Amino acid sequence: MRHLGSMVAALALMAGTAQAKGADTSQAEAQALEITKRAIAFRTVQGPGNQTPDYAEYLKGLLVAGGFAAGDVTVTRVDDTAMLVAYYRGTDSAAKPLVLSGHMDVVEAKPADWERDPFTPVIENGYLFGRGATDMKLDGAEVVATLLQLKRDGFKPRRDIVIAYSGDEETTMKTTQALAAQFANAELVLNADGGGGSLAEDGHPQFFTLQGAEKTYADFQLEFTNPGGHSSAPRKINAIYQLARVLDRIGAYQFTPQADALTKAFFTEAAKQQTGETAAAMRAFAADQSDKAAIATLSANPSYIGQIGTTCVATMLSGGHAINALPQRATALINCRIFPGVKVEDVQAKLVEVAADPAMTIKYVEMGTIPNDASPMRPDVMKAVRKALDIGYKGVPIIPGMSAGASDSMWFRSRGIPSYGVSPTFIKDSDSFSHGLNERTPLANLKPSMAYWKSLITDLSR
Repeated sequence: MRHLGSMVAALALMAGTAQAKGADTSQAEAQALEITKRAIAFRTVQGPGNQTPDYAEYLKGLLVAGGFAAGDVTVTRVDDTAMLVAYYRGTDSAAKPLVLSGHMDVVEAKPADWERDPFTPVIENGYLFGRGATDMKLDGAEVVATLLQLKRDGFKPRRDIVIAYSGDEETTMKTTQALAAQFANAELVLNADGGGGSLAEDGHPQFFTLQGAEKTYADFQLEFTNPGGHSSAPRKINAIYQLARVLDRIGAYQFTPQADALTKAFFTEAAKQQTGETAAAMRAFAADQSDKAAIATLSANPSYIGQIGTTCVATMLSGGHAINALPQRATALINCRIFPGVKVEDVQAKLVEVAADPAMTIKYVEMGTIPNDASPMRPDVMKAVRKALDIGYKGVPIIPGMSAGASDSMWFRSRGIPSYGVSPTFIKDSDSFSHGLNERTPLANLKPSMAYWKSLITDLSR
């Protein structure tokens, strides 16, 4: 069944893929795959041995060899990471640049937990496996390969096209903030780390999400401290037990469901591509955010729970200092994705209320995030995305969407720069393993994605 599923998805993705006249992308497809394989092999993880600077230098070498002026491609080191900036010069120096955003870093992956080494690219059953295969080394490689193809084609954009790749999007976002400041004059940002297409489990393309908003990211550390003591003399007050009870209460709590104009539009349009209980729940929630049955159905689906309000979940846990001693300290990290318009301090206050234990201390952990307003659905962007998608996915519905996660776009939007998640990758829910084990992406995406990027970048840089 595993072989059959990947074949069905590949056929569905490639069905109807018609290259535009004079738009052969076969060389770029091969180059994008090679870049992705090399990219996965770079362990671009925060901390000792971070190879993000090495990956950035590798990309710089490709771009310079492909026709970019050496002075137009820079790698800037920041702490243990780096950011990459590359200018594809336009003919009108007064025109605002088109920024192509993405990140080179990935979240940690422990080889012992994976079926395959996460930093060794593996192609199997129509999938590319490896850390970053989905988030987002394939998309990043496709953008680079597209610009190299445009160089070979002799394309002359009117406005500068700028690659602005960060090196710590998954952590502190220092490089992202620097890039947003550097390109505060951008006309718009196309972020390869956002948006994307949804495939039904039979491989049929359902809809494409054009991501124009995202939730606010926030981390909170919960802590209990005790005097400790010898484990042979247990006490009623135990930091680990106290923390466990609080985590159980927080885990059972659901923030009040919410919607705004963008998420209502998403559910209304997405319902047209769904059937049965899911479709009914989407329509009901768009109409009434207090509908308990709709909330229950959408909350049970990992793809939609983040769209209906603020979420908080425990992601890290630590406690005790010796196997034969009572714990002196127990901590947990609560990661929240906060619905637009909700204040971080209000979420913190709610966690304290739900925890209901005055012995607990809570601390906001600064990780590089900022609230930001949604970007308008610009007609020129919508038109260009429609044209690009139609090359491989004729007529697939385009739905405005909000990311439940966080991306580099937040820092550009906070400066008033329209930013859109426009990844052309189509994927099934059952294949979505970003940040998780055995991350993979269907390789059938490659051909339509390369045609898409060429069309989109060409149109929006004129």
